[in-house]
Amino acid sequence: MAAPALKDLPKVAVDLKSQLEGFTTDKLKNTDTQEKIILPTAEDVATEKSQKNLFNTIEGFDSTKLKHAETQEKNPLPDKDVIIAEKRHETILNEVEHFDQSGMHHVETAEKNPLPPLEAIEQEKTKNNFINGIENFDSTKLKHTETCEKNPLPTKEIIEEEKKA
Repeated sequence: MAAPALKDLPKVAVDLKSQLEGFTTDKLKNTDTQEKIILPTAEDVATEKSQKNLFNTIEGFDSTKLKHAETQEKNPLPDKDVIIAEKRHETILNEVEHFDQSGMHHVETAEKNPLPPLEAIEQEKTKNNFINGIENFDSTKLKHTETCEKNPLPTKEIIEEEKKA
């Protein structure tokens, strides 16, 4: 390719051209450049190797080792009975929500006291106290007593005399 003609080259603004011509390098600051080469850590290398191994096993997978499986398509649509039951449920809910209360009559409810009378409660309390007293009786509080027999049994001689008389 031939070099472009001078007239085809882009024009530089006059003020920029004068700045470029008057530029000297001693106005630049001296800096030390440091190249930083960050090497991967052992963990990064191990992670990359494991990923590479994983990709290699995926790429080299032999699909002929797979067993054939029959797919069973299940129909997620409800059957006729379910649809009828759902419609019945919806109509019942709709009837309850839009119930016309104007045809109803006011009714006074009489509350009955299902509790027993006070006399029966008192009788049951005394009975329970009596039973608790018997069940919880402490026999260790009893005193020891000696029994003496006041009505002695008749001897053989007395029985013989009574038979003769």
